[in-house]
Amino acid sequence: MSDASAPRYKTPQDRDLVPRMMVRAMLVLVLSVLAIVSYARFTDAPLVSTPPESAVVLERQMFLSGDMGGRATVLDANGSVIAKLSPEEGGFIAGVERVINRERIKHDVARTGPVTVRQHENGRLSIHDPSTGWRADLMGFGADNAAAFAKLLAN
Repeated sequence: MSDASAPRYKTPQDRDLVPRMMVRAMLVLVLSVLAIVSYARFTDAPLVSTPPESAVVLERQMFLSGDMGGRATVLDANGSVIAKLSPEEGGFIAGVERVINRERIKHDVARTGPVTVRQHENGRLSIHDPSTGWRADLMGFGADNAAAFAKLLAN
């Protein structure tokens, strides 16, 4: 019979699952990243990964509405329908509309305002919500998704 209170020594199966050297390497990595980010913030280093600024050549106010299924309806500033999109066509636009609504809830502003889609001189597209100040460069979401908004801008 064995004694349950007897000290039990580590067997090879009881060894640490993550090697001590790996834990130290991860700690060094985290501290290095923290130091680099802190340095950048304290010295006010300029942001280098932002889209290039360019003059606006075309802009249009639009009202977006969508559902969780991906269907989207886009109205112009006068309330005329620009496009009624199926889930296959409007999934990204409906997703952007949900992001804008979330930002509007966070800022406690009306959820019914228009957004501005802009085409810049350098060919990039962006979307801007004047009620919250939120904006996004649409090229960051891929050429197909930017093209969906380019079609709306052209209509």
